Amino acid sequence: MNEGIEVVGAASDPYKARDMIVKLRPDVLTLDVEMPRMDGLQFLKKLMPQYPMPVVMVSSLTESGSSITLDALSAGAVDFVCKPSSNLKTGLMGMMKELSEKVVTASHVDVSNYKNHASSKMPNKLAVQNGHYLDSTLITIGASTGGTEALRRIITTLPANYPGIVVVQHMPEKFTKMFADRLNEQSKLYVKEAVSGEEVEKGKVLIAPGGLQTQILKSGSTYKVVCRAGQKICGHRPSVDVLFRSAARFAGKNAIGIMLTGMGSDGADAMIKMREVGARTFAQDENTSVVFGMPKEAYERGGAEELVALEHIPNKIKALLEERKEWK
Repeated sequence: MNEGIEVVGAASDPYKARDMIVKLRPDVLTLDVEMPRMDGLQFLKKLMPQYPMPVVMVSSLTESGSSITLDALSAGAVDFVCKPSSNLKTGLMGMMKELSEKVVTASHVDVSNYKNHASSKMPNKLAVQNGHYLDSTLITIGASTGGTEALRRIITTLPANYPGIVVVQHMPEKFTKMFADRLNEQSKLYVKEAVSGEEVEKGKVLIAPGGLQTQILKSGSTYKVVCRAGQKICGHRPSVDVLFRSAARFAGKNAIGIMLTGMGSDGADAMIKMREVGARTFAQDENTSVVFGMPKEAYERGGAEELVALEHIPNKIKALLEERKEWK
């Protein structure tokens, strides 16, 4: 574990964990999805109203484990790590390193504030006007820690005829497809995990697949996504940096770049490139971000024009589209 972390206790089941939490009052809780007597999601839902604290979930890569983890993120968990499924010795070392980093990050998250803004009022679903958005418009979004819930709250408010949207959310394979499928069930837009060569179309949201770098290419009068293996950029695959740089190159002034909550600086420099070619850009503000790392870097380096509260982001997108006469 990280030198700055002190493990104050370990519990073999949720009932023992509850008693230890009351006694020890830890700063951060790591919570296994799969536990005897009560699964991690059930325990989290009981815990947060009584003893709100930053929680990092530990999940398997199974379908059920992925599903419970996504539910846990919606229920207030800050982040998650995956158990290794192969090469256990090397995989376990990597998992422990990732876990320690996320525990340190979680220790700085104000969960009480997060729970408050999680219930803050979002705009009603944006009205669909008579007309259509130009095919040249492209919306790109980058997110990491806290991003799954932020994306859900934004995308579910948007109308079915919106310009094509491409999203990079830091998340491993299997999780991205399940996340996309869940969003699709709740949205007027068609949301799916991106497939390489797929066209970016109005009314569609493409989620970059975990484990692959995703970028935009111009194909005639349309945009297509290319998803392929490659090195990690800014420590991530998919990387916001890769998506934003391709948007700057191939969409230019027709792109909108949005940076949501997340740890680190992935995409900050690429957002500068977007702004340099005339794209409109903004980032989520500190008060509504679970982790104000990526938005802060994007704004302070000059990539993001301004900071916007989560609940105002849908209307901000709408205003930018109308301001640039993209509505015809």
